[in-house]
Amino acid sequence: MKTNVLVVDDDNHMRIALKESLVRAGYNVALAEDGKTAMTEIDRNIFDLVITDVKMPHLSGIDLLKAIKESSPFMPVILMTGYGTVQDAVKVIKEGAYDYILKPFNTETLYSIVKRALGVKNGKIVYSSRAMKEVLLKAERVAGSDATVLVLGESGVGKEVISKYVHEKSDRADMPFVAVNCAALPENLLESELFGYEKGAFTGALARKPGKFELADKGTILLDEVTEMDLRLQAKLLRVLQEKEVEAVGSRYPKKIDVRVIATTNRDIVKTVCEGKFREDLYYRLSVFPITIPPLRDRREDIAPLVGHLLKKHSRGMDIGVNDETMQYLEARHWKGNVRELENVIARACILSNGSVITMSHIGEAQPLQDMAVGSVREMETKLIIDALRSVKGNRTKAAAILGITVRTLRNKINEYRTMGIDIPVKEY
Repeated sequence: MKTNVLVVDDDNHMRIALKESLVRAGYNVALAEDGKTAMTEIDRNIFDLVITDVKMPHLSGIDLLKAIKESSPFMPVILMTGYGTVQDAVKVIKEGAYDYILKPFNTETLYSIVKRALGVKNGKIVYSSRAMKEVLLKAERVAGSDATVLVLGESGVGKEVISKYVHEKSDRADMPFVAVNCAALPENLLESELFGYEKGAFTGALARKPGKFELADKGTILLDEVTEMDLRLQAKLLRVLQEKEVEAVGSRYPKKIDVRVIATTNRDIVKTVCEGKFREDLYYRLSVFPITIPPLRDRREDIAPLVGHLLKKHSRGMDIGVNDETMQYLEARHWKGNVRELENVIARACILSNGSVITMSHIGEAQPLQDMAVGSVREMETKLIIDALRSVKGNRTKAAAILGITVRTLRNKINEYRTMGIDIPVKEY
């Protein structure tokens, strides 16, 4: 099954040139002359990658990127610009772009970035921890069935990557994988997004639009953050799962579908059910096979290999490393945003380092320390100490090395916080 790429540029010559280059490389290519046309194409078709110019009339490339991330959060987007600066690069990475490419560029540069972007979409999973190995084993076991899968975990742990992994290991791997962000759209738009609508179903429905379930027929649909769905839509989703058919808005006849359903949530779904915000019967339908992904702070063995992978991904061909002090800091940090936060930090640090070794100065600029504070410098320091100790099972010598301080300083800090009534659990070695 060929990879589908959407090229968006208001320059007709550039659109044609890009299409010819990508077709020669074996990709299916669709074209759009502006951002609005691009969104129409994305609504009606499944794409694996979007390449868009930044400066366009009506809807800029940055605005298009934001719109894509709301409706199709896992689709990689590459931005093209003739006016590249460090600030611009940081901005597009922060908005969720996979990468940016400066005009003019040659086909080798284009092919390299496209190949890397599609490699990310194909879900390369980097890990060394036993916890993630067990997650992947569970994913592989369920992949061969058609059972619904519920992927649980905090924001940024990689729920979408594991969902894609289940799809790729299944018999449906050559069929569509369609992701829907249930939290990004209001109820009325989410209903038409999921189930589609008929021409004339409501004001503005000028043509029939297939829903995501229909587009995912014979493949897999990912319902990301499913607990954000309105109760009325939950009832309709339950019927889809039970009857294996969808009914578009404005249609009098349901349509049979064959779709594997994977759902994700970062909430405590059992608590949400108990609060009456999520249907119990739908919960049981979705959680036939639950998979829980632990947060990054509970699998710190994965941080170093992830950093290595992310450096290759964001270094733009340069040989960039991380010094020992910075790696120790990265391994000790709490990572409230998990792998997503780590990737953002590394991506910005690669830009700011300008090809040199990444140091704390680059990390500091990319993600100020106060961003991870929980109210004060003291609370932040306490959190770092506790996380470091937990990561080495309470060994003070190893924790001090991670924190970049002496064992004596660490001991003094622990005693200082204990006198304030702050308990730091430590095993004696």
